[in-house]
Amino acid sequence: MAKDIYHYNVRAALEKDGWIITDDPLTLQFGSRGVFVDLGAKKLLAAEREGQRIAVEIKSFVGKSLVKDWENAIGQYTLYLKILSKKEPDRTLYLAITEEIYTSFFNEDIVQVVLADGVIKIIVVDTIQEVITRWIN
Repeated sequence: MAKDIYHYNVRAALEKDGWIITDDPLTLQFGSRGVFVDLGAKKLLAAEREGQRIAVEIKSFVGKSLVKDWENAIGQYTLYLKILSKKEPDRTLYLAITEEIYTSFFNEDIVQVVLADGVIKIIVVDTIQEVITRWIN
């Protein structure tokens, strides 16, 4: 299975932010089929006894069409969200994107119309510094 070109940058950014990578990739079996979310992670929060768990799907948006990449990301995110709701309902799914894509493409109407309902959660990563710049819930 090929990893996204920013896989290791996003992983490093999560680790710098205090996340423990538990799965690389996170395998979700559903019926006779399985899917692979790029990363699974957990973070122990000081205010809670139990930690927060997330799944992260990384998208680079380097295809010939940003819109086609967006369509694919929406479909993958939706599928993983549905499976997680059945298999690991305590895990929150995030779509990880680069700072560059966030500032150059994610402000466009074709993206905003989907994000308006708040279903898709996003992690924005500076891939050079390997830090998370935004959590969008």
